[in-house]
Amino acid sequence: MAANPDKVSFRERLKQFRFAFSYTHRNDPKFLPYFATALLVPLAVTIAVAAITGAWALTLPLGIVLSLLAAMFVFGRRTTAAMYNEIAGQPGAAAQVLQTMRGNWRVSPAVQVSTQQDLVHRVIGRPGVVLVAEGNPNRLKGLLGQEMKRVRRVTGGVEIYVAVVGEGDGEVSLKKLNQHFLKLPRNLTPKQVNALDTRLKAMSTPNIPMPKGPLPKGARLPKGAKMPRG
Repeated sequence: MAANPDKVSFRERLKQFRFAFSYTHRNDPKFLPYFATALLVPLAVTIAVAAITGAWALTLPLGIVLSLLAAMFVFGRRTTAAMYNEIAGQPGAAAQVLQTMRGNWRVSPAVQVSTQQDLVHRVIGRPGVVLVAEGNPNRLKGLLGQEMKRVRRVTGGVEIYVAVVGEGDGEVSLKKLNQHFLKLPRNLTPKQVNALDTRLKAMSTPNIPMPKGPLPKGARLPKGAKMPRG
């Protein structure tokens, strides 16, 4: 049987881990102290418990597993935070986050664009249609209004939500964008999502090539990390 070409080898996974580890260490000065604490504290506690109770055969393996889980949790969170910090403020940053979200989301980047690189992205999912805007709030009002009119001509009574990415009142920070999507209600069935996606794809869009983001080439989030992937 031929090998699965999509399966990542152990050597490749190790290379990805080393890249992510060095990348996070380079961009986050607090990463190593947090990582070391998460790795050593659970192990030290379980060793102390084993020394008192004498249950080495049970306690020590448990301590090793807990240490590894805690260290990988910290690793994933700090790596994700480092990547968010690097892309924050860059044109198209929200689109990069949207395209890494888990779930059945249909993302169309830059369906509306201004000459100042204000962007509106369209996302289709169980909630309905979500318009995600990034840029100057005053200029975004016009772009959002144009896209809402275009979408309503095709979708009829489907719910349309708006999220403006930023740090101001009523805005959604880049780090909490994924969390914001998870809180939206599920108004459509998967079949209805597919039908809606087909209708909107048939609608002509003024997409332009997205500016390249600053994420390093080949960078991948650790398994289990979300960009979201609060």
